[in-house]
Amino acid sequence: MNFKKLAAAALAATIAAGPAMAELVFPSLSYRTGPYAAGGIPFADGYEDYMTLLNERDGGIGGVKISVPECETAYNTEKGVECYESTKGLGSLVYQPLSTGITYQLIPKVSADEIPLHTMGYGRTSAANGEVFEWVFNYPANYWDGASVAITHLLDINDGDISGKKIALVFHNSAYGKEPIRTLEKLSEKHGYELTTLAVDHPGQEQKSQWLQIRRERPDYVIMWGWGVMNQVAVQEAANIRFPMENFIGNWWAGSENDVIPAGEAAHGYKALAMHGTGMDYPIYEDIQQYVVDAGLAAGAGDQVGTVLYSRGLYAAMLAAEAARTAQEIHGTAEITPAMMRDGMENLKITEERMAELGLPDFGPAFEVSCVNHGGPGEAMVQQWDAEAQEWNLITDFIKSDDDVIEPLIEADSMAYAEENALDLRCQ
Repeated sequence: MNFKKLAAAALAATIAAGPAMAELVFPSLSYRTGPYAAGGIPFADGYEDYMTLLNERDGGIGGVKISVPECETAYNTEKGVECYESTKGLGSLVYQPLSTGITYQLIPKVSADEIPLHTMGYGRTSAANGEVFEWVFNYPANYWDGASVAITHLLDINDGDISGKKIALVFHNSAYGKEPIRTLEKLSEKHGYELTTLAVDHPGQEQKSQWLQIRRERPDYVIMWGWGVMNQVAVQEAANIRFPMENFIGNWWAGSENDVIPAGEAAHGYKALAMHGTGMDYPIYEDIQQYVVDAGLAAGAGDQVGTVLYSRGLYAAMLAAEAARTAQEIHGTAEITPAMMRDGMENLKITEERMAELGLPDFGPAFEVSCVNHGGPGEAMVQQWDAEAQEWNLITDFIKSDDDVIEPLIEADSMAYAEENALDLRCQ
């Protein structure tokens, strides 16, 4: 067979096999093992199940199927970096590591590799400044927003005056747990409350001394920045010293069913921030049931559907998918690159109408991302635990954070980072 016949045969074989199917790759840096698995599992399930729904119901995004390669980090920073390095060559469009420690290590890496990083409600707060952090996004809200929303809620229930009140912050002794301290200190200067900070070492099972101090000093309110077993231990310890649960407020990583159910009736009245709605009263869950759970395609056992952290994983996936759709529209191609994905994230617009179309009416805030603002609107609600009904109830609408306090903090921290790393400002 001569060369021409060989070439013709090869071409015929290629046509018969059909074109290679492209995929939109959304890696999941999950942790289904380790001390924080109770939080990592439902988030990973919600993230993957939403992407599976898009594949099964819609044929993917823009006609291109989605792939969600999962890599176990066990919430370990070193393992998280290893997962990033082993998956970035797959054409990964965006990383969501669900860990502040991993996030800090990945920021310089994704910036060099030009792959977007989305840290929804965690990570480096000052990454909200898109002038400095081109490849990092943390919409719809960040830690400093959360701290401010908690204080605004306390102002609202105290007729706008918390001067002289004593507030204790119980925090995970890590980069994550330390994030709100500077904001709470600035807000204490503005509103005149007395702030005490109490660190809890990883993983958080030993808290006797902290709660004995709280019993001794009798703060009016306790705010918690916790994760994993730390949260449920704190709720139980608060119950043990008979601290009023309605005066105990966790952030949005300390407001899941895992945190309150172990304490039983004693957890009744506990509050936490909420960056989105929870529960099954959204049309999308009917589709999740039909196309994913009933079809035997669920990422987990199906028992986490509708829980707080499952909903958060679903929300993170929805925002990623909508950014990918936006990127496809901007660039006129369904097979987008990580750089195109970044453009989609920076031009993302989430409207109330779009959320309703997606089966998530009033689930999260409407917002727009821009070159300057990678952080979104900075809003959150407050939810309260009903121990008898075994459910969270939203008790406020979305509360806006205090921009007068937050924006200067973001500006100062991000500009210091830009100077340290010799970065030119964007968006000029």
